[in-house]
Amino acid sequence: MELIYGFLEMLPFEMFQYDFMKNAFLASVLIAPLFALLGTMAVNNKMAFFSDALGHSAFTGIGLGVLLGLDDPLLAMLAFGIFLGLVITKVKAANLVSSDTVISVFSSAAMALGIVILSARGGFAKYSAYLIGDILTVGQGDLLVILVVLLLAYALWAVFYNRLLLLCVNRSLAASRGVRVMLTENLFVAMVAVAVMVSIRWVGILMINSLLMMIITTQAGILFNSTSAIMAALTSSLSARGSMNLPKLVTRLYFLAILPSIRSVRLAMTKIASAM
Repeated sequence: MELIYGFLEMLPFEMFQYDFMKNAFLASVLIAPLFALLGTMAVNNKMAFFSDALGHSAFTGIGLGVLLGLDDPLLAMLAFGIFLGLVITKVKAANLVSSDTVISVFSSAAMALGIVILSARGGFAKYSAYLIGDILTVGQGDLLVILVVLLLAYALWAVFYNRLLLLCVNRSLAASRGVRVMLTENLFVAMVAVAVMVSIRWVGILMINSLLMMIITTQAGILFNSTSAIMAALTSSLSARGSMNLPKLVTRLYFLAILPSIRSVRLAMTKIASAM
C-alpha cells in the first residue's frame, strides 16, 4: 500500500497529499470495473432495477443489525441482501408477473420495513447518510474488502460466463443444454448483492443503481457519445464560482475512461470461458 501511496504522491495533484483522498481514488478504481462487469449481465438479464431493490433493502439490513446489537451492520446487510435477491429470483422464475413488477414490489416493501425498524429504534437519522454515501470515508481495510469482491466477481465470470449468457438468451434453452439454471442465477444474484451491500456505504442508496446501469448504457451509446460525456463531466465539475472541483473531475473522467475497455473485458472473458 505504501508503494501505491508513493506513486500517487508523485502525480501533480494536490489532493493526493491526503490519505483519505488516496483511499477515495483507489476505491473508485476498484468499484468502477466491478459494477461495469456485473452491469453487463444485469442488463442482458433484464434486471436493470435489481440493484435498486437491493440498495433499498439496505435499510432493512441496517435495522436488523441494530436489533441484533451489531456494531457494524454490514454482515446483516449482506445476509438480508442475499436473502432478498434469492427471493426475488425465485418469484421471478415462477412467471406469475413481470420482472419489473416483482422487483418494484420487493424494493418498496424492503425499504418501508427498514424505515419502520429504524424509526422505531430512533436511529433513522443516524443512518440517513447511507442515502447518498460518502466515498471519502473509505479506509485501507475497506479497500481490501472491495479488492476481494472484485476478484470474486472476475472468478465467477471466468467460470460461469457462458452459462450466464445462455441463461439470458433463454432459460429453457439453457436447461436443455445442461445448465443448472437456478444455481447459476442464484450465484449471480448473490454476487450482485455482495457488491451492492459492500459499496453502498460509499456510493449511496440513491446512486447505486446508476453506477451499475449508467456505465453499460453509456458504453453502448444509448445515452450520449463520448464527446458529450466528457463535456458533461467537465461542466458538472465546475462550482458556482467557476472554479474546478478537481477530485470530482478526476473521478468522473476515470469512469468515462474505462468505458471502452468494458467491451474488451467481455470479449476476453468470453474466450476464457469458452476455452474451459
